[in-house]
Amino acid sequence: MLYRQGGQGRKKGFHSLVLLLSGACLLLDSCISGNRGPSESELSAFGEYVYSLDTLQLEHHLDSLLKTDTVVWEGDKAVKARYASIEKLEGKPLWFSRLGVVPEADSLLAFLRNELPKHALDTTSFYLSQIAEDLQIVHRLAFDSVGISINEVLPRLDYYLSKAFVRYTSGQRYGFTNPDKLLNKIDFKPKGGYARLFDYDIETTDYQEALEKLGAEGVARMNYLRTSQPSSRLYQTFQRELERTTDKEARHRLAVNMERCRWKTKQPEENGRRVIVNIPSLQLWAVGGDSVLNMRIVCGARATKTPLLHSEIKYMQVNPEWLIPKNIIDTEVAHHGGDSAYFAKRRYYIVDRNSGDTLHPATVKPEQLKSGRLRVGQKGGVGNSLGRIVFRFPNNFDVYLHDTSNRGAFNSENRTLSHGCVRVQKPFDLACFLLPDADD
Repeated sequence: MLYRQGGQGRKKGFHSLVLLLSGACLLLDSCISGNRGPSESELSAFGEYVYSLDTLQLEHHLDSLLKTDTVVWEGDKAVKARYASIEKLEGKPLWFSRLGVVPEADSLLAFLRNELPKHALDTTSFYLSQIAEDLQIVHRLAFDSVGISINEVLPRLDYYLSKAFVRYTSGQRYGFTNPDKLLNKIDFKPKGGYARLFDYDIETTDYQEALEKLGAEGVARMNYLRTSQPSSRLYQTFQRELERTTDKEARHRLAVNMERCRWKTKQPEENGRRVIVNIPSLQLWAVGGDSVLNMRIVCGARATKTPLLHSEIKYMQVNPEWLIPKNIIDTEVAHHGGDSAYFAKRRYYIVDRNSGDTLHPATVKPEQLKSGRLRVGQKGGVGNSLGRIVFRFPNNFDVYLHDTSNRGAFNSENRTLSHGCVRVQKPFDLACFLLPDADD
């Protein structure tokens, strides 16, 4: 580092600076004979305080700062690790030198003050008050008047500027929350464990990229900052709505959806045929080229929520049989064991998984149905719970889109009734959409 140590002697880097300044003086002297070159205090924005800069004190205050910083967020941990390895990185400060604080420090503060409200982000999470206070002390050279050493202010300013930079850039590029951890830890089941509700492949945040840009030259660093915010049309729509409303609940809802736009999840091809199921609005949209199909849906009840996922519809089945999932067998079917009328009315059948034999319902007890050794299904056709057609796609939940024998459910405003699958109001219209080249 380029600082005095204990007021005596200087490190090699400091001598290099002095030699550089001496060279500048010689050049000046060759032009204006007899004039004295500027002193270091005249060149530095710190004025006379430049002579108070002390390597040991700077490192001491930085160490104290790191020890008291109980970071939780992964981005903060990455920044802390960078500063903890400061000797390995030759102790290079990122936001100041002996000449003063770099202009990008003020630019970062001004940028965040202007941009954070536009993105529904809390200014307190980016240390703006602390950064502004320290910058004011530095620019006014108010170290003595506020009773704080320059060796204490600069490490703190440097550290919080870096944390704000990494928080903003990585958060805007990858999201400020981890949906995999967040959404899969909210639906606790009585038997223990949480139901998995979010099953997207999400790109992991690259904090190393942010750290590399943090150490880049000023222009590259600020360009990375400015290009960090999402630019999708949906995100920009939410931003415009945010500017138009002061309603607290509406702004919170917009903030949540803007955060979802930041997550790097796999999305359908922009120009491909897409089926979008909007669970909160209980609607389905099928979009492709000039074709847009809209219909109501019935989705999972509160106890059996429909998961969030991305997949590809592989095939359709007409007059499908319904293989009843074990959780439904355990909760709704098993206690009817031995009641042949119940099974006949619903056209259910029971098959031994090992032998493949079809068993008579009157001979099957509830405990056998719960054992998992038996398969229970419903014959296809009239009255089948899947209706006349089902759309299947790979997923980890055995859910799919399908028709239903209970058409009246689509007339209700509360359509959270299923065990997790999505019932569609216009199944045959959806089939025609997915097979545009098929014969009528």
